[in-house]
Amino acid sequence: MTTGLRRFVGRSPVEFAQRVAAPQGEECELCRAEIADEHPHVVNLDRRNLLCTCRPCYLLFTPDGAGRGNFRAVPDRYLAADQTLSQQQWDALQVPVGMAFFFRNSVLGRIVAIYPGPAGATESLLDLHAWNDVVATTPLATQLADDVEALIVRRDRENDEMYGPEMYLVPIDCCYELVGLLRMHWTGFDGGPEARADIAAFFERVRARARA
Repeated sequence: MTTGLRRFVGRSPVEFAQRVAAPQGEECELCRAEIADEHPHVVNLDRRNLLCTCRPCYLLFTPDGAGRGNFRAVPDRYLAADQTLSQQQWDALQVPVGMAFFFRNSVLGRIVAIYPGPAGATESLLDLHAWNDVVATTPLATQLADDVEALIVRRDRENDEMYGPEMYLVPIDCCYELVGLLRMHWTGFDGGPEARADIAAFFERVRARARA
């Protein structure tokens, strides 16, 4: 997570989206060791936030159940789907915008749908049958690690003309990095040129890192 990320202000229907940890003077938030701008993250399941960590602290929580199960290390894998959601599946999920990410919240015991915008991260009520249909047709949806990975989907007219609909499995922290960027830069009804440039640059980075 870069130094441009800041904690979200205000409330969200999803506890996980209420706050994203920002570097505290570039220190590990567990042991206070100095860390670089680019560093790993750990999810605190009790407080529903991301912690910036040094590599040794991060490695402590890579096994499932470490730290009494309260902390989980965010993996660094990016996977590209062989196919994406159909328009019918997308409509059934009832996401009102052209981009969203989905992750399984182990505390709530369900899939959460989030879409970024000027207010930060907004939860969309997810139809369980609609998500089960996604799982049945999308292998990536079955590989999500609880709390720390997300399935991000982009469907919009401008992007579809160039790339078609896109879907990737990504670390959860990169999704909230996008949320933070859009919250800071969104202007007007459609986000404005700076927010659109943020979205384009984000997906360029994801494409470059994702493997089939």
